[in-house]
Amino acid sequence: MQSRIVETPLGAKIRVYEGGSGEELVFLHGAGGLLPDDPFLEALSGQFKVYAPALPGYDDSTGEGDLRDMLSITLHTFDVIDALGLQRPILVGHSMGGMIAAEMAAIAPGAVDRLGLICPAGLWLDDKPIPDLFALLPFELPKLLFHDAAAGAKLLGAGLDFSDMDALADFMVANARRLGMAGKILFPIPDRGLRERLYRVKARTQIIWGESDKLIDPAYAGVFQSLIAGSELTTVPEAGHMVPLEQPGRVIEVLKAL
Repeated sequence: MQSRIVETPLGAKIRVYEGGSGEELVFLHGAGGLLPDDPFLEALSGQFKVYAPALPGYDDSTGEGDLRDMLSITLHTFDVIDALGLQRPILVGHSMGGMIAAEMAAIAPGAVDRLGLICPAGLWLDDKPIPDLFALLPFELPKLLFHDAAAGAKLLGAGLDFSDMDALADFMVANARRLGMAGKILFPIPDRGLRERLYRVKARTQIIWGESDKLIDPAYAGVFQSLIAGSELTTVPEAGHMVPLEQPGRVIEVLKAL
């Protein structure tokens, strides 16, 4: 995929990855950001014209200082879509990105054509608490994020040589920026009142959940479905929270049917 920088009215410079052809689809990433040469985006661009903006604080996107709350983050993402010249695209978000996508579809129901929510954050169940990502060490993440933790660890670590001190320093700085931005959305819990707004979603909605999700329990899937009128739910076996990477073909098949 290729990438370019677009600028929003507030002066944020946003890295946007794009590729493919067909219907326009905006993909919003989760708290971990996008992988280098992200295999899910590559596969998705085989079916859609894909635009994947990196949130401020991710990659070389700037402007995180202007994003103080969920509303400013939501409006920022609309500004990016406007800067791309898109009108009522398909909107798909994974995890934290799913939370942002759901907020967008609730705040401006007419601005989203169709909505795909992949293991979205944004709700809270006291009996199914979401683990605190900000308290975890990197080696603890694969077992929470993947159905196959060993394969997940290899995927997350691809291309990283932590024996290279310069590479390690670059990683630590980039990771601090990512977590700083994600913390505005997810810390200490990802409840920003989304539950009270989901009734406003009018876009045809497909909810996709990994059957083995250990980060956001699949019990959340039924709650999202009950709160978004007419939404459909697909659970994907042999997949955890990172279902787009573990079962990309199945996820894309469901999105094509939106």
